Amino acid sequence: MLYGYLLPYLFHLSKIGIMKQYLAKISVLPIKEILDPQGKAVMLGLNNLGVSGVQDIRVGKQIEMKLSANSTDDAKKQVETACQKLLANLIMEYYEFEIAEL
Repeated sequence: MLYGYLLPYLFHLSKIGIMKQYLAKISVLPIKEILDPQGKAVMLGLNNLGVSGVQDIRVGKQIEMKLSANSTDDAKKQVETACQKLLANLIMEYYEFEIAEL
């Protein structure tokens, strides 16, 4: 929880140009080999509504994370750590992300 105390300091550093601001867009989806019951339910619902031609649906989550880092590489490392340790269950899910400087 030390990070919470550092936020004002990190924000100040980003304002004076030492640290840059980034936005990470993270997608977390079930791996292909595992049954996706939410996706199957959505596909059934779409079929009931008359939407045809849908072959597969995977339901996951989209996460947007704003962060401060010294470089794009540092920002990527922070997002990797967050995904691997908290945001994705690597047994059942995979993730991918994009990072853009703000």
